[in-house]
Amino acid sequence: MAGVSANRLELLQIADAVAREKSIDRTIVIEAMEDAIQKAARSRYGQETDIEAEINPKTGETRLNRRLQVVETIEDISKEISLEMARDRNPAAEVGDIILDPLPPMEYGRVAAQNAKQVIVQKVRDAERERQYEEYKDRISEIVNGSVKRVEYGNVVVDLGRGEAVVRRDELIPRENYRYGDRIRAYIYDVRREPRGPQIFLSRTHPQFMAKLFTMEVPEIYDGIIEIRAVARDPGSRAKIAVLSNDSSIDPVGACVGMRGSRVQAVVNELQGEKIDIIPWSPDAATFVVNALQPAEVVKVVLDEDAQRIEVVVPDDQLSLAIGRRGQNVRLASQLTGWDIDILTEAEESERRQKEFTDRTEIFMSALNVDEVVGQLLASEGFTSLEEVAYVEIDEIASIEGFDDETASEIQLRARDYLEALEAELDAKRRELGVEDTVKEVPGLSNAMLVALGSDDVKTLEDLAGCATDDLIGYVERVDGETRREPGILDDFDLSREEAEAIVVAARLKAGWITEADLAAAQAEEDEDEATEDESDETAATDAAAPADA
Repeated sequence: MAGVSANRLELLQIADAVAREKSIDRTIVIEAMEDAIQKAARSRYGQETDIEAEINPKTGETRLNRRLQVVETIEDISKEISLEMARDRNPAAEVGDIILDPLPPMEYGRVAAQNAKQVIVQKVRDAERERQYEEYKDRISEIVNGSVKRVEYGNVVVDLGRGEAVVRRDELIPRENYRYGDRIRAYIYDVRREPRGPQIFLSRTHPQFMAKLFTMEVPEIYDGIIEIRAVARDPGSRAKIAVLSNDSSIDPVGACVGMRGSRVQAVVNELQGEKIDIIPWSPDAATFVVNALQPAEVVKVVLDEDAQRIEVVVPDDQLSLAIGRRGQNVRLASQLTGWDIDILTEAEESERRQKEFTDRTEIFMSALNVDEVVGQLLASEGFTSLEEVAYVEIDEIASIEGFDDETASEIQLRARDYLEALEAELDAKRRELGVEDTVKEVPGLSNAMLVALGSDDVKTLEDLAGCATDDLIGYVERVDGETRREPGILDDFDLSREEAEAIVVAARLKAGWITEADLAAAQAEEDEDEATEDESDETAATDAAAPADA
């Protein structure tokens, strides 16, 4: 009896030890042991037998029972028991009840013990993986410390203590080398369930890694007084970070730099000497872009809000500084602000303006049959097209120095006559190309656009309805590491993506491919997705504001 008690005690001690070592619930280990005993018992009593094993979590006593269903007529003796026999054991038994038939304790052979061990190991491993996933899935966007366990093909496997993570080669800062046992600090950017267990992905190149490092070094960011609004990085080389102070008495840039640069230097050291430009964030796009291009000076900016593009004019001697080595400065500024940035020197801008002025003057001279002086006057007064001249208020032309009402009326009449003749010519060409009248009825298309469509063999409503937005306005793709732009059919007409989409949708409506109800349903679904995305962004912003667990 003493030997049996010792075995029972040993069983519980093993369960406790495994639970502690693997950081999982003791109950899970005991359940795994019960499953292993059940499997071993089935191999002895027959696989068809329904066996239940139970380990008392307090005493360690193991009980084996065969589960038998109460039936009127026995068909399978290994799983069923007659009502009469069942009532001998339990007078209250009814058909359909389950009766537990105790089985004698059994000795385990070597094969049974080996199988039992495999079951326990697998169950414990599964429980350990689930525990690891549950623990780390809520820690995405935190910084963690660990030690290098091994390096495989440039990927670094990190021991986090209660889990294992990987830093892929492209998530390491260039020229970083890690060996077994090195300490490493990184940012958790993803945790995924995979067939071989949960995978924790770390990064040292992620922009938020730098943001979190600043949060740890700058108490004002941790307290929410200073906000990090945007980060752009060229890992291991250079980075820009935009900061905003919610307290007018605190300079956000100075607070991030620290006394004699101590705070920013701590981040630089962690990032292997990456140079960091700390930029004051501004709600005004032009001001923000000018700040982001530091240390270059900017003379003038021109914004195109529809295309999210900004043109920046810099002094001739500042061009290389504004662009940066291999375009790094302007590329990072663009990433930081979210605007496409075109940089021109003052000389280039002046030359371009002069060319535009000359081109417009020639158009006015030719179309309106006027001399060079009149053409130049119209161009210098800001008229950029014949449409403007034809349809502005007549006072705007009459107010030009040297013009009177009669001259203004004559110029406007000539502009309208020219445009009408041009439209008639384009319409004739459209018919000649075979573009159907139904295509002309699609909103947003001019005769010039119809000619361009016809020249590209888009001639019927079905042809236009079958076009994608990219077919009309072109698209950009990367081929062999180089960015290449494929032109669209209506490339010359400066259409926005929204305008091109509207043309395609209108054609599909007119062709009967879709209905207004389909559009309403799609819009409702899009609104719902946006609402969900906004909710996710709010959650992410809250998580980002929370302190990181170093």
